[in-house]
Amino acid sequence: MFFLKNNKKQGKDATVSSEELIGKSVKETDKDTTVTTALSVHPDWDLPKEKEYVFRFLNNECPPLKPNQISLSGIEINIGPNGDLYVTAFIRNSLKQAIQLEKTSLILVDHQERTIGRKEFDLSVVGDIPGESSRPWNFIFHASEIDINTIPEDGWKLAFELKKEHQLDLAKSWEKSLSEQDKDKLQELLKTIDPPKPGEVNFMGLQAKLVDKGDLHVTMLIRNGSHKNIKIEKLPLIIEDAAGDIVAEGGFTLENLEVKANTSKPWSFIFPQKIVQKTKPDLSKWRAYPPKQ
Repeated sequence: MFFLKNNKKQGKDATVSSEELIGKSVKETDKDTTVTTALSVHPDWDLPKEKEYVFRFLNNECPPLKPNQISLSGIEINIGPNGDLYVTAFIRNSLKQAIQLEKTSLILVDHQERTIGRKEFDLSVVGDIPGESSRPWNFIFHASEIDINTIPEDGWKLAFELKKEHQLDLAKSWEKSLSEQDKDKLQELLKTIDPPKPGEVNFMGLQAKLVDKGDLHVTMLIRNGSHKNIKIEKLPLIIEDAAGDIVAEGGFTLENLEVKANTSKPWSFIFPQKIVQKTKPDLSKWRAYPPKQ
């Protein structure tokens, strides 16, 4: 389906390194070199001459790329009868050799960088994209895959969503109070444990101890495997010791504690002595979890 209602590009460009995306690059000595990509229509597309002319015209509006880059250059968005979004964009290749893309996660954002949609596409169907070329393609986001109601006419961007390593998210108070050595230890810990599954939010215990007054101090990692930031306002928690006994149970108001997407945030919780149920727990092994709803 080819809409092409306009002869002007409405979307922005999103460019990544070919090394990051497909593990390919060519040594380039001249840093000032730029690459102009030629139009490449998929051989199975039966494209009318007038629309090929429009694509060629729009491709000429695309800025030159640097060597070893792959870019998505937005052309236009159209809304189908069922509320689906048809996003037309150029896939641009600045390498001198042809490339083949595979299953890739793409994100569609508006002019304010708000997420409109996120989806994994099988880009093998795009075929071989010749060296130094731009291939137009249609990307369909179904209505159920769209996050916002107002779809921008221009200034939007379709981009490759490269998989990032799970990161440490420290609150400002923790940034100030933790020593560099302790920060390094947390960073190293994240490298040794598996990240949470996509979309999963869980808790990992770091330290639990009873202080002199009988209060239970617990420090945990709040682990966000979602692609969105999460805010936690209230959190009920149960603490069990090595024997499987409940040591303490209580609820916490956290004043909009936010854990960024794909990060783990350390946080401490204090259970006052009056709600501690076991005075001599075995904290050599323990776990924290919210009560079942």
